[in-house]
Amino acid sequence: MRMYDIIEKKRDGHPLSEDEIRFFIKGYTEGSIPDYQASALCMAIFFQGMNDREISFLTDAMAHSGDMIDLSRFDTLSADKHSTGGVGDKTSLIVMPLVASLGAKVAKMTGRGLGHTGGTVDKLESIPGYDITLDEKTFLKQVEDIGIALVGQSGNLTPADKKLYALRDVTATVDSIPLITSSIMSKKLAAGAQNIVLDVKVGSGAFMKTVEDARVLAEKMTTIGRLCGRNIAAVLTNMDEPLGHNIGNALEVMEAVRVLQGEGPEDMKIVCLTLAATLISMVFRIPQEEAMKKAEEALSSGAAFAKMQEWIGRQGGDVRYLKDTSLFPKCAFSYDVRSGSEGYIQAVDAEQIGLCSVRLGAGRATKEEPVDPAAGIIIKKKIGDKVARGDVLCTLYTNRRAVLKEAAAQISAAVTIGPDAPIKKPLIFDIVR
Repeated sequence: MRMYDIIEKKRDGHPLSEDEIRFFIKGYTEGSIPDYQASALCMAIFFQGMNDREISFLTDAMAHSGDMIDLSRFDTLSADKHSTGGVGDKTSLIVMPLVASLGAKVAKMTGRGLGHTGGTVDKLESIPGYDITLDEKTFLKQVEDIGIALVGQSGNLTPADKKLYALRDVTATVDSIPLITSSIMSKKLAAGAQNIVLDVKVGSGAFMKTVEDARVLAEKMTTIGRLCGRNIAAVLTNMDEPLGHNIGNALEVMEAVRVLQGEGPEDMKIVCLTLAATLISMVFRIPQEEAMKKAEEALSSGAAFAKMQEWIGRQGGDVRYLKDTSLFPKCAFSYDVRSGSEGYIQAVDAEQIGLCSVRLGAGRATKEEPVDPAAGIIIKKKIGDKVARGDVLCTLYTNRRAVLKEAAAQISAAVTIGPDAPIKKPLIFDIVR
C-alpha cells in the first residue's frame, strides 16, 4: 500500500477503505508518512469530503493511535461532556458535579485555553493545590469512590490528532467537517465514556457562526458517535455574547460556585441545566423533562455544590476558596469601560471580548504562554439591556497596566449600541440526538 495511491484516490473523489485510513494514521503517527503527504491528503479531504463510514474509520483509527481509557467497570453510567469552545464557558465546572451528584460516573479529560476560548484546566488550576495530573489508577479510583474526576489530557491520548491538528492549523484545512468531527470524536472515544453530550456553540464567539453550520456539525458528530458505539447527543447553544458575566479563570470559578449555590446569571443556569438534563436522560434512559427536574433539584438542594467541594478537595484543591471566593487573588489594576452613548445593547462581538481577556492575561496566544489566574473581565451589561451615556459596560482586571487603554478600546469597538431594543435569540437552539 502506498500513500501516493491513497492521496490520488481521495483527490479523485473516491471513498477510502478502512485499511487505507488505518495505514495513513499509523504511518503518520509513527513518522513514516511525511507532513507533505499528510497535508496533501487533508487538502483532498477538504475538497472531496468523506462519507460517514470513512469518518467513523478515521475517528476510530485516531482514537486508537495512543492510550485508551477503559471505563467498562462503570458500564452505562460513564458520562462526559465536550464544548466546541466559547467565551465565559465555565459549564463543565457546573454540569459535571451536578451530573455526578445524581449517580453518573464522570471521568473527564479536559484541555487548556488557546486563542479567544478558555480552558477548563486553566480554571481548575486557579484553585490552589488542585492536581490535574492524576495517574490512570488514581483517576479511575476517584471516579469509583466519589463519581467524578477531571484531569488534563494525557500526553499520549490521540497522538494522531495532535499531529494532524497542528498540520491542519498551518495548511488551511481546519475548516473541514470530516476533519473537525474526527478530531473531536477521537478524543471522546479515547477518553472512554459511554454517554457523551456535546455543547456545540453558535455565534460570534464560536467556531460555528450560524445555526445551520452548527447543526451540520452536530448531526455529523452524533452520527459518528453512534457508529462508534457511543450514546451521544448535541446541544446547540448561543455564543453571540459571553456566557454569564465573568471571563477569566478565577473569576469563572467564582461564578460557577454562585450558580451551584443557586445564584448566578440566568443564562448560565439555563445552559448548564439543559446540558446536565440531556446527559442525565442519556445515562439513566429517562425522558428529558424528568431529567430536567432531577437536575433542578440537585442544584436547589445543594447536592451539586457539595459534590463540587468533594471533588475539588479529593484532587488536592483548597476547598476554602469555594466556600469563600473572596480568597481568590486580585489584580493590581482595574478599569471600568463606559458607554459612549445611550440606547440598547444590540450586539456583542464575543470573539473580540475573548481576545481582550487574553490581552489582559487571562488566556494565551501560544500553548507555552502562562496565564494570570486573577485577570479577566466582568460583564455588567448584556444584549438587550438599556444603557445611558457613562454606564459601566464591563470592568477589566489585569496586572498589566500598560494594556488597559488598548483593551478598553477593543471592548468599546466590540459592543454595538443602538436606539431600538434587539430581538434576543434563544439560548438553546436545538438538541440533536
